[in-house]
Amino acid sequence: MNPVPLVAAAVCPHPPLIVPELAGAAAPELDDLRAAAAAAVTRLLAARPDCVVVLGSGPSTGWIIPPAAGSLRPWGLDLAVPLVPALPDGGAILPLSVTVGAWLLNQQRVGVRVVGAQVSPAATPAELGSFAGQVHEYRPRVALLVMGDGSACRGPKSPGYDDPRAEAYDEGVARALADADADALLGLDPVLSAELKVAGRAPWQVLAGAVRPAGGDWRGDLSYHEAPYGVAYFVANWEPA
Repeated sequence: MNPVPLVAAAVCPHPPLIVPELAGAAAPELDDLRAAAAAAVTRLLAARPDCVVVLGSGPSTGWIIPPAAGSLRPWGLDLAVPLVPALPDGGAILPLSVTVGAWLLNQQRVGVRVVGAQVSPAATPAELGSFAGQVHEYRPRVALLVMGDGSACRGPKSPGYDDPRAEAYDEGVARALADADADALLGLDPVLSAELKVAGRAPWQVLAGAVRPAGGDWRGDLSYHEAPYGVAYFVANWEPA
């Protein structure tokens, strides 16, 4: 296999409330998250990739080539979000994770090719590693915008209620993202991740699978780690050391 030409990665969560128009009066509660995510995407684009892959969880595993669009209507906002603004109509329907990633990307001047990718939460680490090996097919210099939430079991008001295992799981993910520790991400247990309603396990493992064949040392920078509304959100950047 040819080395994966990964030049940078950013990790962001995908709560619909990150879109201020949807959050309404509660919008200020996630201002810090929005600022961290915007800075992470800016830093990703500063690596001057030839292609950005917006990667998140979805109902199946595969590539999403524009034109494609998602919608925030199921969450109360009549807003269509194209993967590429210049190609707003037709094509595939984006899952929520890639929809929010496209929204983050569309807040900036991109100027390079954008494609999407979705991975099934049921995919095994081996399947995700094989999928990560396909990244090199797109451009000589690829950047990954990896969308994924942590556990949704942080307290009795969380979507998954309270699970005493959730905090330790999220702390482990935070350390892995801060240290650019691909092995730690690859070691996340799919069964435990599902029990904790983790939406990011599969996309994070694709990131880890892409970093390994890219070679060299990588450094991580974790800029946000909080659990508002009982769901763990992380924002991080990975770059070659």
